[in-house]
Amino acid sequence: MVIPVHDVMPVRTTPYVTYALIAANVLVFLLMPGLSGSVAGDSGLAQLCHLQAFLDHYAAVPRELIYHQLPRLVPTGQVAFDPQRGPGCLVGPPGYVKSPVLSVFTAMFLHGSWLHLLGNMLFLLIFGNNIEDRLGHVRYALFYVVCGYAAAYGYALANSDSTAPLIGASGAIAGVLGAYLVLYPRVRVWILVPFLLFLPLRLPAWVVLGFWFGLQAVYSSGAAIAHAGTVAYAAHVVGFVVGMLLAWPLRPGTPPPPEPRGILFGRRARLGW
Repeated sequence: MVIPVHDVMPVRTTPYVTYALIAANVLVFLLMPGLSGSVAGDSGLAQLCHLQAFLDHYAAVPRELIYHQLPRLVPTGQVAFDPQRGPGCLVGPPGYVKSPVLSVFTAMFLHGSWLHLLGNMLFLLIFGNNIEDRLGHVRYALFYVVCGYAAAYGYALANSDSTAPLIGASGAIAGVLGAYLVLYPRVRVWILVPFLLFLPLRLPAWVVLGFWFGLQAVYSSGAAIAHAGTVAYAAHVVGFVVGMLLAWPLRPGTPPPPEPRGILFGRRARLGW
């Protein structure tokens, strides 16, 4: 995969919603149970049971989204010992009332690891500010949530029997990427390509995002299960397509990318795209 670093499309307004989303995702991740163990490299059974109970409560589960059937027994967060199977996570009746519809929203702020979180926030920071600038703060916030919901339910429809928790902001951010591809296809994006070390390149957005979407489409054609250890590629595909469709009517009024100019030895010089 390529790593985006910066785009050359300036914004006219401060992307308050994008900054708020990044701050909220980071804060929620810091408050998630089991974080200290993941940072220290210690994934003890007690921490895993606590995290499993937390995700079962707040993450979106495809089977629950489609059938609205909540399990009678869920992880309690406590460790139990079975004489035949050994230690494990204790299950029992849920001590809470869970809304499958609302769980999609809470799941959009949960991440399984630092790498999962930082990768999502990097894409959101680079591409989200321009979409917020084009849509406005309120419409951008609604757009983000709609893409996240579409991605989660799209994945759930294709994996209706899955009971693995679906977490992460990837579906909503995929919608942001789809909108960026529609509105700013010719804007140049600086990326790092892992070749020996990291090779910096500046390519059009349609190449960078088209390549990203192509990979998601290829991966989603295989078996993709959404939980903390795998990636729900189908959710990325759905979110990306929905973002494109929502942004398409805005194409005629979108300002073109600026002409890059620079000063070279006292003369104006065109900087090649």
